[in-house]
Amino acid sequence: MTEANCLFCRIVSGELPAAVVFEDENTVAFLDYRPLFPGHTLVVPREHYETLGDLPVKQVGPLFKNAQLLSRVIEAAMDAEGTFVAMNNRVSQSVPHLHVHVVPRRRKDGLKGFFWPRTKYKDQEEMEIVKEKIVDKIKHAKN
Repeated sequence: MTEANCLFCRIVSGELPAAVVFEDENTVAFLDYRPLFPGHTLVVPREHYETLGDLPVKQVGPLFKNAQLLSRVIEAAMDAEGTFVAMNNRVSQSVPHLHVHVVPRRRKDGLKGFFWPRTKYKDQEEMEIVKEKIVDKIKHAKN
């Protein structure tokens, strides 16, 4: 399943060039063309899914197995001290095709936290209310 106008589907199909660093039957990984740091890689499923919630359960393991592999090898290849592994679902997702960012990191590299201001819960009661909302949705979620 591909989307004709999806940039990442076009890369996966070979229609558009990319600096591919890894591929298998489930995923393709290529260098981000606007990296946070050299080595910043995107790991995408071959099939078009917009968000993690859309990805079939059977594909979650292969995607994250490969994200884990890339996390290890990018750290080593870039002589980094660690990696930042993240994904966006819709908000801040510049290409609406599920992708995992694997970014090499070094202490004092200039990136702070999650790139946005952190907040606190007003009090323990507010935290408990939020917790219960999430727990309730988990009880009713499809697996």
